[in-house]
Amino acid sequence: MGTTYDTDMALAVHHALLFLTLHKANKSGRGILDMGTVILRLVLSVALGGLIGQERENKNRPAGLRTHILVCMSASIVMLSSEFLLNKYGSVVNTDPARLGAQVISGIGFLGAGTIIREGGSVKGLTTAASLWSVACIGLAVGMGFYEGAVFGTILLYLTLFLLGKLEKIVETKASYIEIIVDMDDTPGKIGEIGTYLGKHNINIGNMKFLHNDSLDENEVSLMISMKLPNGITYGKIAEEIKLIKGVHSVNKT
Repeated sequence: MGTTYDTDMALAVHHALLFLTLHKANKSGRGILDMGTVILRLVLSVALGGLIGQERENKNRPAGLRTHILVCMSASIVMLSSEFLLNKYGSVVNTDPARLGAQVISGIGFLGAGTIIREGGSVKGLTTAASLWSVACIGLAVGMGFYEGAVFGTILLYLTLFLLGKLEKIVETKASYIEIIVDMDDTPGKIGEIGTYLGKHNINIGNMKFLHNDSLDENEVSLMISMKLPNGITYGKIAEEIKLIKGVHSVNKT
């Protein structure tokens, strides 16, 4: 009987001390997280996310300025919340400040997947999906106060998207051999129209073959064309003009 009473008293004292400690933590407030720090980190996350988002917006990508800002700022809020919990309850219970941030890194995948589109035999949106994941990481860095890593990471990310995008166009211009996939109506003479266009531009056709594509209707076909381009002719120019042929639905590079 006495042992049970002593145990109950010890538990009651423990709970009372825990309550008083939590109450004191509530009154003591935010620790180093003052309002100025919170505003600074949120504004910086908006600016860095907006820089990357603007580059994607200029290229008419599915996730642009607002999406990147929201992802970056939200990730920053998550880390601010983690730091707030650590400052407020860290002396009372064991808290892992990286736990919430880890959920952001794994959870951003569903948003990135929404930007990936399969068209014929090619896939678009992978770069935008990667940029969304990157700005989420930048937002986490800002939220934890790692400003140097966030700023320099944003600069490198922007240079990668902007400068390497231009470099890809230069390499594309110098490329000699390419393969394209044309989704079009299965009507007589359509292949001849495409071949006539390519011949007018002195484009040598290496091979043509039909591809199996379950996403097309019964009266549509997918045609892969291997070709050698003359100097000054780019894939972009070919794709735009072939799309103008009646019955052609899409042109993509493999």
